[in-house]
Amino acid sequence: MVIKRIAAGIGALITMTLAGVAAAAPGSHGTAVPVSHKKAAANYLYASIGDFDTTVKPLMDRPDIGGVQVVVPWKALEPKKDQYDFSSIDEALNYLQPRHKKLVVQIQDRFFTPQGRLPGYLLADPEYKGGAAPTKNDSGLGPGEPGSIAAQWNPQVRGRFQHLLKALAQRFDGRLAGVNLPETATGVDTGKDRTGYTNDSYFHAELDNMAYGKKVFTKTPFIQYVNFWPGEWKNDHNYMGRTFEFAKSHGIGLGGPDILPNRPAQMENSYPFFKRYRGKLPLVAMAVQEPDFEYTNPKTGKPYTRQEFTDFGTNTLGADTIFWATSSPWLHQ
Repeated sequence: MVIKRIAAGIGALITMTLAGVAAAAPGSHGTAVPVSHKKAAANYLYASIGDFDTTVKPLMDRPDIGGVQVVVPWKALEPKKDQYDFSSIDEALNYLQPRHKKLVVQIQDRFFTPQGRLPGYLLADPEYKGGAAPTKNDSGLGPGEPGSIAAQWNPQVRGRFQHLLKALAQRFDGRLAGVNLPETATGVDTGKDRTGYTNDSYFHAELDNMAYGKKVFTKTPFIQYVNFWPGEWKNDHNYMGRTFEFAKSHGIGLGGPDILPNRPAQMENSYPFFKRYRGKLPLVAMAVQEPDFEYTNPKTGKPYTRQEFTDFGTNTLGADTIFWATSSPWLHQ
C-alpha cells in the first residue's frame, strides 16, 4: 500500500490567500530574531505500519537512518472493545532492536477515508453518539476525498482513546523512542456532523489527550503534532499560543506533519511558535511526508530540496528529529 498522506488533511484553512508572510517570529521590538545553527536533526523513516515489510525494511540498514515512525490506526490496536492487539508494534520492535534502530508510534484517529479504520464499537454503540465526525480534506494541493475523525470532544470517546493510551504505556513505556498524536488541523463538515463538534470543544479535548499521554508515558517521550487549529488564523483565538505554553509547562514534545519552508499558511500559524519556543520544549519532531515533494518553494519557484527541508527544519523549527517518507528521492539515489 502506497500512502499519499496518512495524517488528516491540513484543512480548508490553508486554501486561504494571504498577502503578507511572516518569515520570522518578531522580537520584542518587532525585529527579526536571529537564527542560530544547531546540530542537524536525526533522520528517521516514516511509513504506515502496513508498509513496514515492503518500504521500511529495505532502507532500515542505512547508517544515516536512526529509526522509523510508523502510523497505526486506532482500529488496528483495538479491533474489539478492550481487546488490544499490539502484535504489529511488537514485530517492528523485534526487527529494529537487533539493528540498534528506534521506533516511534503515531496513533491515528483521523483518516482520509470514512469511518472504517476506527473501532466498530465506537461507531455502533449509542453511548458514543456516532463516535466520529465527517471531515472535508482540502489542502494547498486541492480538495481530497471526504474523511473522518474520532469525536474526541465527546468525553466517552475520549475516555476510550485514553484507555488505549494507558494500555500502550503499560506495554511499551521505555521501549519506544516516542509516541505521537496526529496533527491538530482538521476540517469537520459541520453541516453533516451529528456529534456536537465545536472548535473550542475540539481544542480542549486535544489538550486533555496531550496531558493524559504525558501522564501515562513517563519514560517514552510523548509528542503532539500541531500545525493549524480549526477556526483560527494567526493565533487569533490563542489556541496556538496556549498549545505551545501547555506543552512547555507539561514537558510534552511538539512537531508537525510537514516541513514547508516559507509557505504562507504555515508561516502564519505554527511555524513562528516553533521558532519562538526553540530550546524550550523537550523534543521537536517534524516530518517530510509525500505531498511535501509536490510543493514548490515560494522563494525559488522550484520543488524543495533535501537541504532546504533539513536546514529549515533544524535551524528555524528546531527539529531534533525529521521523519522522512520512504518515497523521499534522496533515499533511492
